[in-house]
Amino acid sequence: MSTVEETQPLFSHLIELRNRLLRSILSVFLVFLGLVWFANDIYAFLSAPLVERLPEGASMIATDVASPFFTPIKLTLVTSVFVAVPMILYQVWAFIAPGLYKHERRLIMPLLFSSSLLFYAGVAFAYFVVFPLVFSFFTSIAPEGVQVATDIASYLDFVLALFLAFGIAFEIPVAIILLCWTGATDPQSLRQKRPYIIVGAFVVGMMLTPPDIISQTLLAVPMCLLFEVGLFCARFYVREEAEEDETETAGRDGD
Repeated sequence: MSTVEETQPLFSHLIELRNRLLRSILSVFLVFLGLVWFANDIYAFLSAPLVERLPEGASMIATDVASPFFTPIKLTLVTSVFVAVPMILYQVWAFIAPGLYKHERRLIMPLLFSSSLLFYAGVAFAYFVVFPLVFSFFTSIAPEGVQVATDIASYLDFVLALFLAFGIAFEIPVAIILLCWTGATDPQSLRQKRPYIIVGAFVVGMMLTPPDIISQTLLAVPMCLLFEVGLFCARFYVREEAEEDETETAGRDGD
C-alpha cells in the first residue's frame, strides 16, 4: 500500500512537469508564429552592426543554397525563445514553488526575475556596445586586396555565441547570492579571493570571446564589476538571513 501511495505522487509530479514543459513549448511556438513573417527584418536588425561598418560596396553573402531561408528562420526561433523566457521562468517557478519553504520562495522569485533581467542586459550590452567596436576592428584590419564579405550563417553563429557568453557572464551577481545563500561560501571569503577572480575573469573573457583584446576586455571588465555588485548584495542578504535565524532561535527558546 505504501509503495502505491509513493508512486501516485511521483506520477502526479511527472504529469505536472509534462504539462509545464508543454506550456513552455507552446508559448515559444506561438511567439514564433507571430514573428516568422518578420524573419528577414529581424535578421536585418541583428546584422546592422556589421553591415553599417562594411567597406563601401561590400555586403554579406550566403555560401549555402538554403542559407537565405533557414538562417533567418533559425534566428526567429532563437528570438522566440528569448521573448518567451518570462513565461518559461514562470512555469519553472510554478513547478518548484510548492516544494519550497516560505523564506525560500521569497528568494527564488526575485532571483528568477533578476536572472532574466541580467541576461537581457548582457545581450543588450553585447549588441549596442561590443558589436560596434568588434566589427569596426575586424573590418579595419583586413589586408589590402581582401574583400570583407561575411557569410550570413557564420555571422549568426558568431553573434549567438557572443550573446550567450555575455548573457551568462551577467548572471554573476545571482550566482554569488546563491553560493552565499547555500553556505558554499561567504562574501568575506570571496573578497579575499578578489585578485584571483579578476584574473579568472580575463581568462574566461579570452576563452568565450573572439581572439581580440577588445571583446575580451569588454567581457572581463563587466564581469569584475558584476562581481562587486554580487558581493554587495550578498552581504546584505546574509545579514538578513542571520537575523531571521536569530529570531527563529529566540522563538524556539521562548516556547
